[in-house]
Amino acid sequence: MAYVFLVSAILAEVFGTSMMKLTSISSNKKVLSILGVIIGYALAFYLLSLSLISIPLSFAYAAWSGTGTALTALVGFLIFKEKITIQGAVGILLLIVGVVLMRI
Repeated sequence: MAYVFLVSAILAEVFGTSMMKLTSISSNKKVLSILGVIIGYALAFYLLSLSLISIPLSFAYAAWSGTGTALTALVGFLIFKEKITIQGAVGILLLIVGVVLMRI
Protein backbone atom coordinates (compact mmCIF):
# COMPACT_ATOMS: atom_id res chain seq x y z
CA MET A 1 0.00 0.00 0.00
CA ALA A 2 2.93 2.33 0.66
CA TYR A 3 3.89 2.28 -3.01
CA VAL A 4 0.34 3.20 -3.99
CA PHE A 5 0.66 6.22 -1.69
CA LEU A 6 4.04 7.08 -3.21
CA VAL A 7 2.80 6.87 -6.81
CA SER A 8 -0.26 8.91 -5.87
CA ALA A 9 1.98 11.51 -4.20
CA ILE A 10 4.06 11.75 -7.38
CA LEU A 11 0.97 12.24 -9.54
CA ALA A 12 -0.41 14.87 -7.14
CA GLU A 13 2.91 16.74 -7.27
CA VAL A 14 2.91 16.67 -11.08
CA PHE A 15 -0.66 17.97 -11.05
CA GLY A 16 0.24 20.77 -8.64
CA THR A 17 3.27 21.77 -10.65
CA SER A 18 1.27 21.74 -13.89
CA MET A 19 -1.30 24.01 -12.27
CA MET A 20 1.56 26.32 -11.26
CA LYS A 21 2.42 26.71 -14.94
CA LEU A 22 -1.21 27.60 -15.68
CA THR A 23 -1.13 30.44 -13.14
CA SER A 24 1.42 32.20 -15.32
CA ILE A 25 -0.45 31.84 -18.62
CA SER A 26 -4.15 31.92 -17.72
CA SER A 27 -5.51 35.19 -16.43
CA ASN A 28 -9.22 34.37 -16.37
CA LYS A 29 -8.88 31.08 -14.45
CA LYS A 30 -6.01 32.11 -12.16
CA VAL A 31 -7.94 31.41 -8.94
CA LEU A 32 -8.73 27.85 -10.05
CA SER A 33 -5.11 27.30 -11.03
CA ILE A 34 -3.87 28.56 -7.65
CA LEU A 35 -6.38 26.31 -5.90
CA GLY A 36 -5.07 23.41 -8.00
CA VAL A 37 -1.50 24.17 -6.86
CA ILE A 38 -2.54 24.23 -3.19
CA ILE A 39 -4.61 21.05 -3.42
CA GLY A 40 -2.00 19.24 -5.52
CA TYR A 41 0.89 19.98 -3.18
CA ALA A 42 -1.12 19.42 0.03
CA LEU A 43 -2.24 16.04 -1.25
CA ALA A 44 1.27 15.21 -2.47
CA PHE A 45 2.85 15.90 0.92
CA TYR A 46 0.11 14.05 2.78
CA LEU A 47 0.41 10.97 0.57
CA LEU A 48 4.21 11.12 0.73
CA SER A 49 4.02 11.13 4.52
CA LEU A 50 1.77 8.06 4.44
CA SER A 51 4.25 6.24 2.21
CA LEU A 52 7.03 6.94 4.72
CA ILE A 53 5.40 4.57 7.20
CA SER A 54 6.85 1.65 5.23
CA ILE A 55 9.32 3.08 2.73
CA PRO A 56 12.71 4.53 3.77
CA LEU A 57 12.87 8.33 3.57
CA SER A 58 15.90 8.38 1.28
CA PHE A 59 14.27 6.23 -1.38
CA ALA A 60 10.78 7.73 -1.08
CA TYR A 61 12.02 11.29 -1.43
CA ALA A 62 14.38 10.42 -4.30
CA ALA A 63 11.58 8.60 -6.14
CA TRP A 64 9.08 11.37 -5.42
CA SER A 65 11.29 14.24 -6.53
CA GLY A 66 13.08 12.45 -9.38
CA THR A 67 10.04 10.83 -10.95
CA GLY A 68 8.03 14.01 -10.37
CA THR A 69 10.70 16.00 -12.20
CA ALA A 70 10.76 13.57 -15.12
CA LEU A 71 6.97 13.48 -15.43
CA THR A 72 6.72 17.26 -15.11
CA ALA A 73 9.22 17.64 -17.95
CA LEU A 74 7.10 15.24 -20.00
CA VAL A 75 3.95 17.30 -19.26
CA GLY A 76 5.84 20.45 -20.26
CA PHE A 77 6.89 18.83 -23.52
CA LEU A 78 3.52 17.27 -24.41
CA ILE A 79 1.03 19.82 -23.12
CA PHE A 80 2.87 23.14 -22.90
CA LYS A 81 5.00 22.52 -26.02
CA GLU A 82 8.26 23.19 -24.18
CA LYS A 83 11.50 22.00 -25.74
CA ILE A 84 13.67 19.28 -24.22
CA THR A 85 17.36 19.49 -25.05
CA ILE A 86 19.73 16.53 -25.28
CA GLN A 87 21.27 17.60 -21.97
CA GLY A 88 17.82 17.77 -20.38
CA ALA A 89 16.91 14.30 -21.66
CA VAL A 90 20.21 12.86 -20.36
CA GLY A 91 19.59 14.54 -17.00
CA ILE A 92 16.13 13.02 -16.75
CA LEU A 93 17.54 9.62 -17.68
CA LEU A 94 20.18 9.98 -14.97
CA LEU A 95 17.47 10.82 -12.43
CA ILE A 96 15.58 7.65 -13.30
CA VAL A 97 18.75 5.54 -13.19
CA GLY A 98 19.63 7.03 -9.80
CA VAL A 99 16.22 6.18 -8.34
CA VAL A 100 16.45 2.62 -9.67
CA LEU A 101 19.98 2.20 -8.27
CA MET A 102 18.81 3.35 -4.84
CA ARG A 103 16.25 0.55 -4.71
CA ILE A 104 18.54 -2.29 -5.86
